[in-house]
Amino acid sequence: MRPLPLLVCTLLAAGTSLAAKEKPTFRYTAPPDGERPVIVDATIGPQGSDFAMRLRFDRAPWGDACKSRCANATLLLDTDSSKQTGMRLTGDAPGNGADLAIVIQGVREAAKENGGPPETWLRVKVRLLADNARSADDGELLAELNHRQDTERLHSDEDTVYLLVDATSPAIPSARKVRVVYQPPGGKPLQATIPGMIGGGASGRGVRIFKDGNWGRTPNVAPKKSRPPASPSGDNG
Repeated sequence: MRPLPLLVCTLLAAGTSLAAKEKPTFRYTAPPDGERPVIVDATIGPQGSDFAMRLRFDRAPWGDACKSRCANATLLLDTDSSKQTGMRLTGDAPGNGADLAIVIQGVREAAKENGGPPETWLRVKVRLLADNARSADDGELLAELNHRQDTERLHSDEDTVYLLVDATSPAIPSARKVRVVYQPPGGKPLQATIPGMIGGGASGRGVRIFKDGNWGRTPNVAPKKSRPPASPSGDNG
């Protein structure tokens, strides 16, 4: 079996601004005819007690432009870098051992009966994958975020998503290394190794997606104008 691509991440030092030119956790060249927006550049690492992520898509991952074919991307984190814990897949699949699934979705709700425009938003689901999990959907839901109500943890800026995933649950395994897996639609799975919560995150050395608790950017704005939902509960189609 041909080895999977392994990309070692060089993370931002604490206090480094977002403008600094850091090496990403992984990069991916999206096909020009892809149906959904896909992640093409990601920086992931520990930030305090969170996993911080900056995910750039090949185009806006949510909003009116992508209609019902918005982003539906899943990142798998093997938080103890061990295939003895976490999700169990057949064979030597790269997702074996994943402890967390992070699903980033562009959601579009059907047009309302009164003729109003459909509502769109960005949603993130975080699931804990136990030993009996056979897919990313089998895990326990730890968090469900949307970019309008959870602005301290989720931010959208055109084609880029900024995210903080709480890693304080005692059910999440910890180690000095974390394995990241991303499966682009129709492409080869990508793997990367980043520092874990033991050592890297606890010492404060890691990425700085937030700076002093702020985004340092403009507020969340839809790629195209849309009305906020009263209670996000739709699907991404």
